[in-house]
Amino acid sequence: MANTPVVAVGPPDALGWRRVTINDRPAGQVRSMEALGKLIRGAGIAPGIEPHWIGGNCTIWPDRPWYRRIVGTLMVIGLLATACMLFVIGLKDTFGALTYSGRVTGIIFLLAAVLEIGAALAAFDYWHNRKVSYSGMVVLLGASVSIAVGLFMLLMQVIDGRRYTNYVPFWVIFTMLSVGAVCVLVRDRVWATIANPKRIAIGAIVSALLAIPNVTYTQIYVPYATSPLVNSSASFGKPSLNESRKSMYLPVHLYVKNSGQVPLYVLGSIYWIHGYPDLKKPDFTLLRDGEFIHPPGRELNPGEEFSSDEVIEVPYPGEFVRGKLTVQAEMYAIRKDRMTIVGDYERSGKNLDALKEKGMDQDPQGPQLSAEKGETYFRYQTGISNSNEILNATRGRQRITLWYVHKKPYPYIYAVVEPPGDRVGFDINDPNRNKKAIDRYGLAHVRSSMQQKPFEELMEMAKVQPSANESPTLPK
Repeated sequence: MANTPVVAVGPPDALGWRRVTINDRPAGQVRSMEALGKLIRGAGIAPGIEPHWIGGNCTIWPDRPWYRRIVGTLMVIGLLATACMLFVIGLKDTFGALTYSGRVTGIIFLLAAVLEIGAALAAFDYWHNRKVSYSGMVVLLGASVSIAVGLFMLLMQVIDGRRYTNYVPFWVIFTMLSVGAVCVLVRDRVWATIANPKRIAIGAIVSALLAIPNVTYTQIYVPYATSPLVNSSASFGKPSLNESRKSMYLPVHLYVKNSGQVPLYVLGSIYWIHGYPDLKKPDFTLLRDGEFIHPPGRELNPGEEFSSDEVIEVPYPGEFVRGKLTVQAEMYAIRKDRMTIVGDYERSGKNLDALKEKGMDQDPQGPQLSAEKGETYFRYQTGISNSNEILNATRGRQRITLWYVHKKPYPYIYAVVEPPGDRVGFDINDPNRNKKAIDRYGLAHVRSSMQQKPFEELMEMAKVQPSANESPTLPK
């Protein structure tokens, strides 16, 4: 009997492990009778020996392996899913956000992704053997970050998305998983295994208080704090008569300046020159229209100017001899700091015939035109990317479309921003039709000042020839 080894089985811990000693030397830990028998046989002890039970007999095996594996797996999946989302958004915004504050937010998301990966590793340890005493606290911090991120993305979806994206179910699921994880960890009082848990909690709260205002400031306040300012004018230059003196050449000067602090994309432009046969009657005739800012989609940075000069020929005496001529222009611009044109907008232009051949004339829905009157349109269209990846996730894909509608006697342009799958309603008389694009992207419909001159005044100017030392100039 003196050579018979003494096997002792200790009380179970929180995970159901029971420590086993042989002759007072640690031999391992087990969670079941089967594992205990395997350990004893592996130590070379003959079967049939009766262990010494401490803290419970052979029926006390509190381990619930399926519960432990399911809960641990769900925690790891939730934390890794959050880490993946944070990493993708953070990486894209760190190197591709349009603003400095957006890139700072990207760095914060990358750091949070590292924390989530660490929490996932800690969750594996916590639900397996708990070799690291503070693994539970790390999991608790990671789950808390997951809840904060999920709620933030859902809040952004509600405030700015206005249209549920495919990410919403994902955010809801992993937020609920994170809430469940926090409840389990709080019930287990994971902070009891480490010293000074209050300091760690205070550090986490301070970090959150620093990060949350920054993200809120960059995603909600900054996009609405500044407004674009564009000045535009259209004016007549000094006219001249042709050699036969039967018509007048009339120059037109068109001018645009970005007088604000916000860079812009000019999506499209149009100018009109109308003739009124009678000063007292509203009837008018379209003499000329066209685009004047080239190429469409060009950038207009703060302080940058653009001008164009056109010349039209007006018959003399003609039907306007007792009337007047008017000139005016307008354009659509959109903020460059809130979105990026991702396609070749300049070469995306297609006329109505080309669109009909490809079955794209109703994608999106175009204006109602009369083919009998020769009405048609030209359309520019391309995709856009938001100023940061957070907005790309909450808003989904977006597409910008601009129509140049040839409809006499008043051609016009019209721009909308909508998801690619939407059939766009076309109503230029609805002031709220573009409210969403105005709020999100600062879509601006800019109309220039209008100049009108009696035809007689223009003819008098044309008859006055410049001196030999003077050349005709266009008024500014």
